[in-house]
Amino acid sequence: MVTVVDYRAGNLASVVKALQKLGAEVCVTSDCGDVEAAERIVLPGVGHFQATSRLAESGLKLSMQAAMTRGVPLLGICVGMQWLYEGSTEAADVAGAGWFPSQVTRFPSGGEKVPHVGWNQLEQVRECALLDGIAEGEFAYFTHAWRAPVNPATVATTEYMGSFAAASQRGNVCGVQFHPEKSGATGLKILRNFLEMKRC
Repeated sequence: MVTVVDYRAGNLASVVKALQKLGAEVCVTSDCGDVEAAERIVLPGVGHFQATSRLAESGLKLSMQAAMTRGVPLLGICVGMQWLYEGSTEAADVAGAGWFPSQVTRFPSGGEKVPHVGWNQLEQVRECALLDGIAEGEFAYFTHAWRAPVNPATVATTEYMGSFAAASQRGNVCGVQFHPEKSGATGLKILRNFLEMKRC
């Protein structure tokens, strides 16, 4: 069973459809008890980081942190990944989970177009369960204006006005800045890897 957290900021339909295509049983919920008792958790997110304030207001933040600490596999997607960091300059008053170090910041003005939208390559910087079997240079689909820094949690980077964290993993907690549900066979493989990830 995969628990998809609904906090009114996720692209839930496409994520759920991709997980079901892989044979997963999916529960979409905003109930704290369901989240805390989950076997594995997906936190999607699109739009403004401010929306993640609902996670703290509703108690879902504490429920997810309890599950993460217990070793439950969790995957944050797009803004869901950004929430796993300490916070974002997009909404400086909203604290993230702090599972990964550093702040998420906006792409610099000037040069390339912002937001960064479209297909771009993944460069793995270290082996991890989430990216097992993903060939070097595979493409994934991005759409975002804020980016996470490269740090010890980073497992893959992408180049766009410099290098940023495309995927991060620390133990049982993973995040991807791109949308695996929109990234074809590569995205489905990454989601399958998450579904097969062991608790730790």
